[in-house]
Amino acid sequence: MNGLGPVVWPPAPIETERLVLRESEARDRSALIELFASPEVGTYVGGPRPREELERTVLEVPGRRPGFFVIDLDGAAIGMVTLDRRDGERPGRIRPDAGEVELGYMFLPQAWGHGYAAEACTATLDWFAAVLPGEPVVLTTQTANDRSMRLAAQLGFTEVERFEEYGAEQWFGVRSSPAPTG
Repeated sequence: MNGLGPVVWPPAPIETERLVLRESEARDRSALIELFASPEVGTYVGGPRPREELERTVLEVPGRRPGFFVIDLDGAAIGMVTLDRRDGERPGRIRPDAGEVELGYMFLPQAWGHGYAAEACTATLDWFAAVLPGEPVVLTTQTANDRSMRLAAQLGFTEVERFEEYGAEQWFGVRSSPAPTG
């Protein structure tokens, strides 16, 4: 069983107007190393990781796991979207037993400002709502991350609480998917 429960993985690629959300491939390795090593990307996620460390530790086919989508634009990886079970030891939860599914996303700086994050996250959330109807999704972001705060609102997340984590104020929100009908 994977972190998303009864979901069959990998799903067929998800196509949007401009993007393809798909399982990772060996050709994505350099883009994902660039993503994790980028000082701009690392600003709100604990800082960039050393490139030398990433070159040593990132697998030949990185991110090959349930809940990990590479975001592909015209055949090149520009970012990733993840759905993972939230660690019950972390602050922020909507259920007493925790384990909510949490949306995460990171995009290369050259992909910022084009609406790709909204497009990819919307497609991911729609896919998830279809395979696990009624299951809520949570999101955490630093309150200082204006872009991510705007995206959370655009995606329909509502604030549950704020807390201090990783040396910064965090915003924790939930998005409820429609309950199954019939």
